[in-house]
Amino acid sequence: MKAMVLSSGGVDSTTALAMAVKKYGRENVIALSVSYGQKHDKEIESAKKTAAYYGVEQLFLDLSKIFEHSNCSLLKQSTEEIPEEDYAKQIEKTKGDKPVSTYVPFRNGLFLSSAASIALSRDCGVIYYGAHADDAAGSAYPDCSPVFNNAMNEAIWEGSGHQVKIEAPFVNMNKADVVKLGLELEVPYELTWSCYEGGEKPCGKCGTCIDRAAAFRANGIEDPALK
Repeated sequence: MKAMVLSSGGVDSTTALAMAVKKYGRENVIALSVSYGQKHDKEIESAKKTAAYYGVEQLFLDLSKIFEHSNCSLLKQSTEEIPEEDYAKQIEKTKGDKPVSTYVPFRNGLFLSSAASIALSRDCGVIYYGAHADDAAGSAYPDCSPVFNNAMNEAIWEGSGHQVKIEAPFVNMNKADVVKLGLELEVPYELTWSCYEGGEKPCGKCGTCIDRAAAFRANGIEDPALK
């Protein structure tokens, strides 16, 4: 079987890529990297580096047109500033009943649906993506939840004529657990990028920077991206 991995160049998707390569072999893995109108290209640059590191084929897809009506703070056209606080504080402000400002409308739903179509064309029977429990907490990113994952998996399985399924290996794990697994797999985290800003170095202030650094500290090491 061949596997497709949604590869953003970040910690979670690169760990998923490592898992797929270990299970299926690099010759049977395709990395799919999606542009969605984000404010910088650092994610795609890192996705290219990690795909090259693992020696897998990489495909690119531009879905930015779909998100041009959104004012999500991650997007180029947004008038909103990216919050400089951890997700716990952001969730507290939203009272845990609506997404945070960095939620791109139904992004994972669109990514997975698009990936399913390409997977069918490239004889891939499974699609990996890196959703984890911390992202789903407090409805911050509802398209990372187990309920969403199960529903999308069923829809893609049925809609593909029982040819493609999705795999979210971290959906019940927190980010520290993902990093722990990745360290065991010797994932090259120094090549990855998570920061919502596009500077030379991670800003260290946005939610994903804060949570990423905490995940590495929980494993007793400094984030390789900060060295």
